Order: sequence, then C-alpha cells, then structure tokens
Amino acid sequence: MSVETTDLLDVDDLTAAELEAVLDRAAAIKAGEDDTDLDRQTLAMVFEKPSTRTRTSFETAMTQLGGHAIFLGPDDIHLGRGEPVKDTARALAGYADAVMARLFDHADVEELAAYADVPVVNGLTDDAHPCQTLADLLTIREAFDGFDDVTVAWVGDGNNVAQSFVLGAALADLECTVTTPPSYGVDPAVMDRAAELGPAPTVVDDPHDAVGDADVVYTDVWVSMGEEDVREEKLAAFEGYQVNADLLDGSDAKVMHCLPAHRGEEITDDVIESDRELIWQQAENRLHAQAGLLVELLD
Repeated sequence: MSVETTDLLDVDDLTAAELEAVLDRAAAIKAGEDDTDLDRQTLAMVFEKPSTRTRTSFETAMTQLGGHAIFLGPDDIHLGRGEPVKDTARALAGYADAVMARLFDHADVEELAAYADVPVVNGLTDDAHPCQTLADLLTIREAFDGFDDVTVAWVGDGNNVAQSFVLGAALADLECTVTTPPSYGVDPAVMDRAAELGPAPTVVDDPHDAVGDADVVYTDVWVSMGEEDVREEKLAAFEGYQVNADLLDGSDAKVMHCLPAHRGEEITDDVIESDRELIWQQAENRLHAQAGLLVELLD
C-alpha cells in the first residue's frame, strides 16, 4: 500500500504522489493486471441521498475485489435521527472494514471519520465529491495518455463536483479555467487550496473564453438535489452557460459530465451524443477508480 491517508473526505486528502498511486492501481485493475483482492472484507455504504452510480460502482467494486458491501439507506439506520453520528460511526467500525457515506452535510462525514477507526470515504456531500474526481482524472489520463499539457475548463455551477475537481486538477498539475455566473462560483477557500497544490485555477466571466483553448470541457447540473425551490432562479442566472454546439464551435475539446444530466439545460442532447463525449467512459471509471482507492486503503 502506498497511500498513507486513512480517510478520503476530499481529494486533497491525498498527496500528488498518492493520487498517482490510486490512479495507477485503478488502471491496473481495469486492465486486469492487478489481482489484489479484499476477501472477507466488508464495506458499509451509508446513504442519505439517492444514487445510481455511487451505489452500483462501489457495490460492484467490492464484489469484484472479493469483498462484500452493505447498503444502509436513510430508512435502515439511525444516522442523525435519534443517534449521534459519532455513535453510528463507532458501531459501524465494529462491523465493517471501511465506511462509504453519501450525505448532505460535510460535517457529518467528518464526524464519521473522526470516530470510526476504519477508513471512511466520502461518496458525496454538499461540499465535495472526491470519488467523482478520481474517475474524472482517470478518464482524462486515458484520453490524453497522461496529463502533460492538458487544459480543462469547468463551465456552470461551482458546486461540490466543481470544488473537488479544481482540487484534483491542481494535484494532477492540470491547467484549469472556471467560468460560473456571479454568486455561483467555487468557494474562494477551495480556490486558495487548489492554488497551494498546483497551478492556480483561472476564473473568467465569459464561457467562450474558458472553452477557447481547452482540451476538456466539464459541466454538471445547475439545479442539484435539494435546490428545487430555487430552480427558476438558477435557470435564469445560468443563461449563456449551456454546453452546446455554439459554445464548442471552433473547439476540438472533449466533453465530460458526471451525470445525471438534465439534457437541454446545462448540456444539449446533441453534445452528449456526439463523438466529443467522454461521459460514458467517465461513468464506468467510477468503478475502477473506487476499486483502486479501496485496495489502496484496505490491502
């Protein structure tokens, strides 16, 4: 094992060298060149939010690695409802070899990690989505045969996916440009953290300026889970930030989206279905990136 961290709450819990080790392990597992297994090990998967890719990819990864995953939905356990998070953490640590949690409040996953004496992995919180970033970086590395001279652009909402991605891009030494509507930018503290890790992200106002020289254009939904009450307000604010044929005109950039996509809002159907997309490779790589992470944390 080459990763010394015991938990992954955001992608910069890894050093640049540890990130490379996780991606190398993921690539080897995907290629069938690493037969490490997690026989008799169990992953407890705690979910407050619905999930397609997170649940399926983690559960499949544990199965393929010879271990077992237990799904614990909001109606299955007492997390935050009659039992303190720290008590849930200590109980789960007595049963499972690791915990993956997909929660709303980032403070809750931090508390889980503080009180569980087994590895805790953030499967998504309102602040961060590090496992998505691992898959994103694995996809970029595959598509461009490494990270050298690759430039990336984030277009849209400065949400949890964006925040982890700018950190991961910096760790991987990628030049990253961010363009968001006013008041919807990436948290300045996250931008400062990214600048300390590698190339400082560039912020521009015009999406066309962000995309112009980019090798990869990345977007995500404008209205995330729990934001339905501000849907109309956000749709109005994000006018002009759609990833469409006009925005990509004159560019050879590949396109990424973490899914689920609201086709016709942040991205158009024709772009998703074009030969620009890396989206399905990116989705599959959730499985391989997380398998690499689990092996690095548990083997």
